[in-house]
Amino acid sequence: MQNPTAAMLVIGDEILSGRTRDANMHHLANELTAVGIDLKEVRVVSDDPNAITGSVRELSDRYDNVFTSGGIGPTHDDITADCVAKAFGAHIDIRNDARELLQAHYDRNGQELNEARLRMARIPDGALLIDNPVSTAPGFTIKNVHVMAGVPKVFTAMVASVLATLTTGQPLLSRSLHVIRGEGDIAGPLGVFAEKFGDLSVGSYPFQKDGVYGANLVLRGQDAVRLDAAMTELTAIFEE
Repeated sequence: MQNPTAAMLVIGDEILSGRTRDANMHHLANELTAVGIDLKEVRVVSDDPNAITGSVRELSDRYDNVFTSGGIGPTHDDITADCVAKAFGAHIDIRNDARELLQAHYDRNGQELNEARLRMARIPDGALLIDNPVSTAPGFTIKNVHVMAGVPKVFTAMVASVLATLTTGQPLLSRSLHVIRGEGDIAGPLGVFAEKFGDLSVGSYPFQKDGVYGANLVLRGQDAVRLDAAMTELTAIFEE
């Protein structure tokens, strides 16, 4: 049985300009791997409505789950919620359940729930709220798209909220071997090995340190016994 699949859509000019380094992809990839959901694609788009809407539609059709990051805050350039609503032809406006959450939060903190902050209560019809225990402003899920904040601490909390609700699969396991040989030297025997163990993912990740060339050989699969057997054979090949 195949694992569920997923894609990530990272939204924001600040990512593409290099001003902000995205940490959310790394976190999401680790979390999905741990629960057996295969992350198949990560796409980064600017704060362009057509790019966001088109990507949401395409990724939603292609994968079981889509996780978005960024663009659901209180400022004028936070347009993700509107674009996702448009992608599915859903009406969007301030929703009472989201507004009540925000009202309680700002009342506790002695702050005004002003017009800008109310933008974070705009939720498409039919969407389910995603809990945000960090700063209260919710994300939302519509169909198979999970719309979450870009701030890493909030994104992390929202991922935990969403994963608890999803169908998961068999976690991907890995084994690695550190080899002090250049890839040109190991490519031949590694290719033969990869063909023999075609049910496993076999990767070679080269490095150079202090003038020494080497590679980390990584095996991935879902069967621990099969991985261990393959690892024993791989080790024997490169210890000769």
